[in-house]
Amino acid sequence: MVEDTRESVREYEQAEREQGKETEEQPEDELICTECGSEDLVSDAERAEVVCDDCGLVVEEDQVDRGPEWRAFDSSERDDKSRVGAPMTKRMHDKGLTTNIDWRDKDAFGQSLSADRRAQMKRLRKWQNRIRTSGSKERNLQFALGEIDRMASSLNVPESTREISSMIYRRALDENLLPGRSIEAVSASALYAACRQENIPRSLDEISEVSRVDKQEVARTYRYIARQLDLEIGPTNPAEFVPRFASELGLSEEVQQKAIDIIDETAEKGLLSGKSPTGYAAAAIYLASILCNDKRTQKEVADAANVTEVTIRNRYHEQAEAIGAGV
Repeated sequence: MVEDTRESVREYEQAEREQGKETEEQPEDELICTECGSEDLVSDAERAEVVCDDCGLVVEEDQVDRGPEWRAFDSSERDDKSRVGAPMTKRMHDKGLTTNIDWRDKDAFGQSLSADRRAQMKRLRKWQNRIRTSGSKERNLQFALGEIDRMASSLNVPESTREISSMIYRRALDENLLPGRSIEAVSASALYAACRQENIPRSLDEISEVSRVDKQEVARTYRYIARQLDLEIGPTNPAEFVPRFASELGLSEEVQQKAIDIIDETAEKGLLSGKSPTGYAAAAIYLASILCNDKRTQKEVADAANVTEVTIRNRYHEQAEAIGAGV
C-alpha cells in the first residue's frame, strides 16, 4: 500500500514537472490556460498575476512590474517624476554627464541654508567648475563646442547636424589636427562639413559670416579636415538652395519647380561643373521667374542669395542658352 502511494506521488510529481516544462517553453506573448486551453487571460497588476477569465486558474504569478511605481495623469507630471536625466550628447564637452549644484542656497524642503553651509556650497560649486574642465583638452572642447552651438543657432541648423559637427570636431581633436590652426576655424569647418553631409543648404559665405574667421581660412581648414578625416562629402546640389531663396523672394511653387527643372537639365549638360552652387541656384531662380511671368530683379535675387549681380547675369545667360529659352 505504501509502495503504491509512493509510486503515485512520483508519477504525480513527474507529470507536474512535464507540465511546468511545457509552460516555461510557452512564449510569454502566447500564454494559454493549461487547465481549459483558453486564451482569454487577464492581468492583475495588484497581485502580479495572470488569471484565466474562463476557469479562474492562475496561469502566471509573481510578475515583475517594469513600469514606474507612481501614477501620472498628464505630461507635466510624467516629466516631473522622471528619474532619469538628460540624454548623452556630443554637443557638451562632458557629454552631459555631470553634476550641477544649484545656485540657490536652499535645502530639499526649500529652507535657507545656514551661513556655514552656504560657504560650503560655494566652495563645492567652485571646485565643481574646476573639475569639469580640468585639462587643456576639456577647455578646448568647452570653447569649441560653444562656438559650434552659437554659429548653428545663428544659422538655424537642426539639432542632428549640430551633433554631427561636434563629433567631427572631436575626431579632429583626437587625431591632433588642431596645432597650427585656430579653434574658431576648425569649429566653423566642422559645422560646414556637417551641413554638407546632412544636405543642409548653408553656403561657405554664410558660415564665415557668423564665424570669427574669414572665408579663406574656413575653406582652407575645411579642405584639410575633410581630407585628413576621410569625410564622405559629395558635391552640393544647387537645387537644395532653391526653396530657401524662393521663400525669401516670395515666389510661388511653380517658379520653384521650374528653377529646379532648369538646374537638373543644365547640370546634365555639364554647365554646373566648377560653378558656385548658390550663384547657380540664384541664376536658375531668376530665369524661372522670367519664364513664369513672376519676375524679380537681379538685385533682389542677388541680395536673397548673397551673390553678385554679375554672377547671376553670367550664369542665367548660360542656362537660358542651354535650355533654348529666348530671354
